[in-house]
Amino acid sequence: MNWAFIGIIVLVVFMLGSMAIKIVPEYERGVVFRLGRLIGAKGPGLFLIIPFVDRMIRVDLRVVTMDVPSQEVITKDNVTVRVNAVVFLRVVDPESSVVKVLDHIRATSQISQTTLRNVLGQSELDELLSQREKLNETLQKIIDEQTDPWGVKVSAVEIKEVELAETMRRMMAAQAEAERERRAKIIHAEGEFQAAEKLAKAGAIIAKEPVTLQLRYLQTLTEVASERNSTLIFPLPIDLISMFMNRGAIAQSSEDTTKQPPGKIST
Repeated sequence: MNWAFIGIIVLVVFMLGSMAIKIVPEYERGVVFRLGRLIGAKGPGLFLIIPFVDRMIRVDLRVVTMDVPSQEVITKDNVTVRVNAVVFLRVVDPESSVVKVLDHIRATSQISQTTLRNVLGQSELDELLSQREKLNETLQKIIDEQTDPWGVKVSAVEIKEVELAETMRRMMAAQAEAERERRAKIIHAEGEFQAAEKLAKAGAIIAKEPVTLQLRYLQTLTEVASERNSTLIFPLPIDLISMFMNRGAIAQSSEDTTKQPPGKIST
């Protein structure tokens, strides 16, 4: 009987000791309540509590990645979209996260969904597509202010996907194509305008110096001859032909003058 009684005592002491000794890792804290009264957060490491008197709740201090379910939002310009997001949060005050809110993760999720609809509902579609960083900062600031009393810090909010209706996607694609065509026409017109300016300046220079026109003509003949065509037909400048014709006429007139008899003047 004595050995059995001693064994029971040893077993009870071992059970009480295991209940009294608590080990909390670095990324957790133990919020201790004594007869329902908050004692405080303890850890990390090893500490003791009073069995059946103290109660400990573990709180994880690591960053939690929480997905915000897809929300249907009507933007400021009356476009219906479906948007989802991701929220990065962590507990910075273990006592408040246990005492002031029942489930801080679920509460943060609900706040995030409501804030997402409210903020995006006040923005236009173009702002939602092009200024996402600004909207992310606004969402993070609003959600963090609402979760701060719970000891929860929201470090970042990121909008993941924006889903548009099929008709809206087709309209946006047509708009983008029209914008690209407009830019192409503007660039082409600017190129034509610059080319016309250069040609006008070149024409003014050639008008002042006729020799440049002859040089340009010879250059063109050289370029055409390099193509190795079997037959080349090109006009000659009138100035060159008239020069040779004038010389021939002068020579003929001189010859006729020498053949006339003395004293007779040709008319």
